[in-house]
Amino acid sequence: MTPTLAPARTLRIGPIALDAPVVLAPMAGITNTAFRRLCREYGAGLYVSEMITSRALVERNATTMRLITHHESETPRSIQLYGVDPATVEGAVRVLVDEDRADHIDLNFGCPVPKVTRKGGGAALPWKLELFRDIVTRAARAAGDIPLTVKMRKGIDYDHLTFLDAGRIAEDAGVAAVALHARTAAEFYSGQADWSAIAALKEAVTSVPVLGNGDIWSAADAVRMMDETGCDGVVVGRGCLGRPWLFGDLARALGAPGSAPAEPVDATLGFVAEAFRRHAQLLVEFLDDEERGCRDIRKHVAWYFKGYPVGGDTRAALATASSLAEIDDLLQTLDPDAPYPGAAAEGQRGRAGTPKRPALPDGWLDSRDLGLEASRSLADAELDHSGG
Repeated sequence: MTPTLAPARTLRIGPIALDAPVVLAPMAGITNTAFRRLCREYGAGLYVSEMITSRALVERNATTMRLITHHESETPRSIQLYGVDPATVEGAVRVLVDEDRADHIDLNFGCPVPKVTRKGGGAALPWKLELFRDIVTRAARAAGDIPLTVKMRKGIDYDHLTFLDAGRIAEDAGVAAVALHARTAAEFYSGQADWSAIAALKEAVTSVPVLGNGDIWSAADAVRMMDETGCDGVVVGRGCLGRPWLFGDLARALGAPGSAPAEPVDATLGFVAEAFRRHAQLLVEFLDDEERGCRDIRKHVAWYFKGYPVGGDTRAALATASSLAEIDDLLQTLDPDAPYPGAAAEGQRGRAGTPKRPALPDGWLDSRDLGLEASRSLADAELDHSGG
């Protein structure tokens, strides 16, 4: 019997044609070049760096310059920038363009983390309409032929929604696509994403692609989001933690050219162990230090082996291993034929948290105008480090 292939769904972001309408969401401390390379090995799409702060890039912070460096196998190269000062963001974009360091640039207007929102950044910033417009317009102009996109949330909370205004402003400013995480900053990662907001944004923004983000835990979720909202593609974050092969499932389900039939990866424990080991090796290469690479993989242990018959002692040992040899010895004790555990390995992964009042600058919600005093403090409000 000839397997039935899913109808192909492709995506174009400016001049970049993607075989699958899938984007890896930036995640601090996760989406470094090692994880991006691993995800790319399994599937198709666009793989975005972890968040880079504009000020740190303009000042050429050593850690930041390392984070924006791509492996030669990474094409197209995608970098996400964060900033609150239009001049600083514009300067950061010019660095990336003038030094040929990116093929795609994304602007972060969705981060709900207090250290970001209390500076007026991330999900807090689109509340100030002219500030948002100024940043996006200047960044898009500086990007030139490099496609620039924005990623945002619904707003600060349900009384202060911003996504429709921001989507239209970004479209008018010349962005190549807009992406919406269908939660407010107040919701953080809790509850259920409001996919109806993605549908509403798709109706409001008509000349560039609209991407949906939130609660994509499987390829079936991605298909359903696109069918229900009409969005042009999906952005996958926490759903791929410990499951980089999800991008293979997504490519199959969305009919990427040359992909296999729409059947999920057979993720036996042996398959998972190989992916974990490959991830560790890539981290060692990226950090150029075996002990540091093995320390960095520790936070991924629970995600990779969620639901699998891996004892607590083995998990603890993997989470303290300091060499690839130690990891190899531990993985060899696992049963490679143990099957995928089904529901036990499904569902939410990563942090969720609970709804909370967003941290904001004093008086931030009093007006949608920035005001002179707040405007003068923007440059000082820039974070000087990356990965927030």
